[in-house]
Amino acid sequence: MIVVAGEALIDLVPAPATASEASPLPQLLPRRGGGPYNVAVALGRLGSATAFCSRVSTDAFGAALLAGLRDAGVDTALVQRGPEPTTLAVADVGSDGSAGYGFYTEGTADRLFTLPPALPEGATALSVGTCSLVLEPGASAYEALLRRESENGVFTALDPNIRPGLIADADAYRERFLAWLPHVALLKLSIEDARWLADLGPDGDLDAQLAAWLEYGPAAIVLTRGGDGLSVWSRGAGQVSVPGTKVTVVDTIGAGDTVNAALLHRLREIDALSHAAVAGLDAEVWRDVLGFAARAAALTCSRPGAEPPYAWELSA
Repeated sequence: MIVVAGEALIDLVPAPATASEASPLPQLLPRRGGGPYNVAVALGRLGSATAFCSRVSTDAFGAALLAGLRDAGVDTALVQRGPEPTTLAVADVGSDGSAGYGFYTEGTADRLFTLPPALPEGATALSVGTCSLVLEPGASAYEALLRRESENGVFTALDPNIRPGLIADADAYRERFLAWLPHVALLKLSIEDARWLADLGPDGDLDAQLAAWLEYGPAAIVLTRGGDGLSVWSRGAGQVSVPGTKVTVVDTIGAGDTVNAALLHRLREIDALSHAAVAGLDAEVWRDVLGFAARAAALTCSRPGAEPPYAWELSA
């Protein structure tokens, strides 16, 4: 079983072509989201046994979030509940489909997550990331979960999914990020995340930085480049890249989360959910894994909101 830990929230996504002179603001449509939540749903839709570990509100949004997990076949036994409101993320979708976010997080349920006593028997992987590692007091609990399960031999995956507006002290966060890396087997970053974490300008040597991070402990680092595809820096295969899958982009909401899920799903299928196995993958296998992730992310980009694909869509 793959356990995904982190926030579940509601994305408020602009409805297409609803603004007018009389009402210049677009209508906002609620969509289930949150990086870890999207990863869990995507894994369930792809057919991997998955559990979600978080704190979810007892309000109507929280009920809808749980229903979405169950519809995807995700185990919700690790979900804590509370009366606090659900976090809201207001999406601003650009003309190219890229999305920015404003967050409403004060006093929300997912911030009050507490460390569970244990993961289910048979848990082989743990995926964490996004806002859950920023917003206290829950951030410290998620960090403790990452460290504990890494020490227990569980395969760990991290996607920081940086939201700069939520990070009060950038330098302190970058130091925390480096402290996580010895406990991470698979690190996934967007190119924007990587440059922010490295505090690099557009002309900085990102390849050298990724190679340096690899020495902290991860078996592999996967970098997403939007429509330009994906690359991996790994201990066994060096650097390997695949092109993006061409698609008409509606928006990019959930695309990176789909990549996370697709990577974990494919690694599980080839029995490679261990640090040693990932470190030993050759270039040909990485091209298969990355190509699968690229196709899955493209399908997510082809429809509004975070709607990851089902297994049958990738096998058609």
